[in-house]
Amino acid sequence: MVLFNAEDKREKLSSGKTLDFEETILITKGHHLWSNRSHKMMEILEDTNGRNDFLLAPCSPETFQIMYQNPEYHPSCFENLYTNLAAFGLEPDDVPTAFNIFMNVQFSADGKLTVAPPTSKAGDYVLLEAKMDLIVGLTACSAEQSNNYSFKPIQYEIIRAQN
Repeated sequence: MVLFNAEDKREKLSSGKTLDFEETILITKGHHLWSNRSHKMMEILEDTNGRNDFLLAPCSPETFQIMYQNPEYHPSCFENLYTNLAAFGLEPDDVPTAFNIFMNVQFSADGKLTVAPPTSKAGDYVLLEAKMDLIVGLTACSAEQSNNYSFKPIQYEIIRAQN
């Protein structure tokens, strides 16, 4: 998931600011997602799984070539995001590091990162509250290794605030 301020698309989701201000790499219930301008973009109200990633960039065709040694073309999150965000005047270089909901990135004592199968189960969800008007890009991960070699559609719902 990537976020942009609907009023000024140069303000966007920042993994660095979020990790800094929340003082953890395990972003979950009770934390905020912050912008590159140090504004709260969303608050995580509920997270039934509690394992999300904010370290890895959206996968790209190059991800599959370099990390997965796949020389063939492979669809990617990055392409899904930038092709659909183009309708809002956003370009590939505008896409920030994504908040990877339910992605199970593990890190060892020496700092080595690995992607393990998700720990989420049927019925798990994350409830987020927008703190500003947003453009939200959401895509399902296309890396087989990150999905325990199975793909399912993402279910999402937008609930209007009761004012």
